[in-house]
Amino acid sequence: MSTQTAFISTETFTQTEFRRWLDELPASDINHYELLRGRIIMNPPAGWPHAPVGVNIIVPLGSFVRTHGLGVVLESSAGYDLPSGDTIEPDISFIAHERLTAGPAPQPGQFVRIVPNLIVEILSPATARRDRTEKKAIYQENGVEEYWLVDTKLREVTV
Repeated sequence: MSTQTAFISTETFTQTEFRRWLDELPASDINHYELLRGRIIMNPPAGWPHAPVGVNIIVPLGSFVRTHGLGVVLESSAGYDLPSGDTIEPDISFIAHERLTAGPAPQPGQFVRIVPNLIVEILSPATARRDRTEKKAIYQENGVEEYWLVDTKLREVTV
């Protein structure tokens, strides 16, 4: 797996333009794309140990949320169109029932247009710097209440 971000656009895009751009990608493309500050950012799949760490977080979190009727836990394929114009694909996210019912109803095949209460990012060499700086600022600006950074090398979570 690559330790470098593979692509950052030099031109800027709106969320609508970004969606059209994504629709033109071949179905075989397995990379992850986000729109940050108008730029398209592509990262390759994170690989090991990212995936099992994600499962070890999402399974108990999802079970707790479901058992207590708190809302919904989503994995990265959901994606979010944020009010700031950024489109993100966090590793794990949680939307409380109150936000879920108050916001626009999620539509099949579309990015969620509700700001999540919690975002979890599992650091990888290709994303760590951006997760700690640019994305953290974007999440704060949009009203994400809690942000967890999971560092698999140091075996720690920063809240």
